[in-house]
Amino acid sequence: MCLRREFFWTESGEGVTGRIYLDWNATAPLRPEARAAMVAALEVSGNPSSVHAEGRAAKAIVERAREQVAAAVGCKAREVVFTSGATEAAGVLAGFGAVTVERTAHDCLWAHRRGEGGVLALGLANGETGLLSEVPEWDGPVLLDVVQAVGRVPFAFGWSGVDFAILSAHKLGGPKGVGALIIREGVDIASLRPGGGQEQGRRSGTENVAGIAGFGAAAEAAVADLANGIWTQVAELRDALEARIAAGAPDTIFVGKGAARLPNTSCLMTSGWKGETQVMQMDLQGFAISAGSACSSGKVRASRVLGAMGYDEQGAGSAIRVSIGPATTQAELDRFAGAWLSALGRHRARAA
Repeated sequence: MCLRREFFWTESGEGVTGRIYLDWNATAPLRPEARAAMVAALEVSGNPSSVHAEGRAAKAIVERAREQVAAAVGCKAREVVFTSGATEAAGVLAGFGAVTVERTAHDCLWAHRRGEGGVLALGLANGETGLLSEVPEWDGPVLLDVVQAVGRVPFAFGWSGVDFAILSAHKLGGPKGVGALIIREGVDIASLRPGGGQEQGRRSGTENVAGIAGFGAAAEAAVADLANGIWTQVAELRDALEARIAAGAPDTIFVGKGAARLPNTSCLMTSGWKGETQVMQMDLQGFAISAGSACSSGKVRASRVLGAMGYDEQGAGSAIRVSIGPATTQAELDRFAGAWLSALGRHRARAA
């Protein structure tokens, strides 16, 4: 099986030389469709709130992108509110008296937890492990984090039954610094940012026209990739990588293996070998991966997500995440597996 790389938007260097990017869950490389849309939008000088021709041209760009994002998420265009990203979109939770947050949810949701009952906030796909969740029965509003899921697995806000969803452009191959809050029609909220009344009065401030244009173009392209079965091919690459690593390191744990998870994500735990050490060693050898731990103000702590799943601190501290995308090749993953297994062998030789 071979992916047709001309469909996609990055190259990791000629053949298997140069650096290899395996951290797509942190951010996806910018798609050419998004770049082109942003460049075109930068040529439009008007403010979307202005009524003259230049303003109407800018407004048309924003509304076209709103339709593209709505189509990708499976909602109505008027239910899309553009924000600076998913973290700002999650600020809608501040308007509720009590917020119940799933224990494995992203920090942008976890930071809002308070009281019991009220609104339920959870992630459809976990960014660290790739594990997929189902929306539980809940007597109250539900907010769903679909940042990692949209464009990679089927999802439609319309049939999900939730009241809110949040997403970010840069996970889809769009620009950083733009995202959206999806609000079910008929649901009323306090403004995320009071002011001039943009975005239907729900998020004031002049719209980031170029960023929004890139978001819309990336969302449209992501939907096409999913419909064309591209992520099924990505899952085959991920599974082949795990098989090779398992053959060389049979004691390695693949978190969530055999369960429903994102097609591109592999979370590996090799007890006794610190995740951050692996990240640094692989970085020096030309591979971009991430640790299964969070870093805040320079302090590394064990993954809250893996701890919530029942893994002890030593196991969670050894976790790394390899997340791939449509531009990733079998040759690149073979190169990574060989380098990682060699580094593991050296680590164990020193520890013996």
